Amino acid sequence: MEIEILRSGFDFLGIYGFFDGFMPDNLDWLVFLITSVILAMVIINALVISTALLTWFERRMLGRFQSRLGPNRWGPFGLLQPIADLVKLLTKEDTIPEGADKPVFTLAPIVFLVPALIVFAVIPLHGSSFLGRLNIGLIFVIAITSVNTLAIFMAGWSSLNKYAMFGAMRAVAMLVSYEIPMGISVVGVAIAAQTLGLSNVVLAQDIPFILVMPLGFLVFITAASAEMSRTPFDLIESDSELGAGYHTEYSGAKFALLQLTEFMAPVIVAALVTTLFLSGWRGYGPIPGPVWFIIKTFVVLFGFVWIRASWPRLRVDQIMSLAWKGLLPLSIVNLFVIAVEVFIFNPGEAGLSTRDLLIMTGINWSITIIALIVIFNVMGQSKLKRPEPVALPLANMYANTTVSKKATDLAEAD
Repeated sequence: MEIEILRSGFDFLGIYGFFDGFMPDNLDWLVFLITSVILAMVIINALVISTALLTWFERRMLGRFQSRLGPNRWGPFGLLQPIADLVKLLTKEDTIPEGADKPVFTLAPIVFLVPALIVFAVIPLHGSSFLGRLNIGLIFVIAITSVNTLAIFMAGWSSLNKYAMFGAMRAVAMLVSYEIPMGISVVGVAIAAQTLGLSNVVLAQDIPFILVMPLGFLVFITAASAEMSRTPFDLIESDSELGAGYHTEYSGAKFALLQLTEFMAPVIVAALVTTLFLSGWRGYGPIPGPVWFIIKTFVVLFGFVWIRASWPRLRVDQIMSLAWKGLLPLSIVNLFVIAVEVFIFNPGEAGLSTRDLLIMTGINWSITIIALIVIFNVMGQSKLKRPEPVALPLANMYANTTVSKKATDLAEAD
């Protein structure tokens, strides 16, 4: 019975049908409202709980990677650490800087959080997902996630703090730069799947798209890491330079909302990667679809933690160079190759067959290796060289110093 419930999913149609069975016909609007509220509460709470568990898991894994313990005081194995952090943040004084734009300062964390919750609502966790069948799901995801750029700029500008403003400007430059290759890689997925609906993208993956278009996957995962401002792209919040970046002046509940959204971003991106490149809920054996989806999402999250523990932070020029000189050409190559292959195979309404996907896999892996070698060589040759040290005369090197004055006096005496 439990497996059947997991297979059917806790979706909009199931909840609506339950309440519609005993409600009068003239109250369909009330049934719709009740169903929407219940489903929204389930999604929000599930996402917040997943984010809390991710903070614990990430800190524990970073401790293992760095030969230390990580959180282990609150609860068994430190599992209650997220609750302790939440209590600490909510009990802190919620201050607003003098001279700040108070309405914008207060609204920025909300604008930052809401798109994350909305995006997760359309991700299909199973085959009968109601919102997952939205016929413009890919466009919806790209449009909603771009709002984060506005929210970060609002937070930095309204703080009346130069460090927060610098962090916000870095964020705007980086996010806008990486949204372009990420969007182009998503277009490649839409062309291969012949659809814009997320559920249909999953159904089109008889072979996971991570194998069919590895170049598109590399571009998407790299750009998504930059969009989340995670290592090695955490230049926005570089504590050694800007204190904390755009949220330097935030405290209390507002800071908690910003941190919640930042830690929620990897969960959402991992779910999108699972949907677009890892064939979503599709799996093998008697394991239900939602369980397959969770397993794949967890594997992607572990990859994010591994990268954070292993890679150093990039400089701002390296980050921008990677976006415009590296990912953008690679995304265009991937889009062109996928478009040509789909044109040649001409799948029609039936979509690409397994045989077509296998042929594309062999071709695209070869193109990926060649494209990466070319891009690495081009970017390696175009790196800015450090200026060669210039040998200055001793008198110039010690000009206006006590040593220089003494040397000059001795020379004049001779």
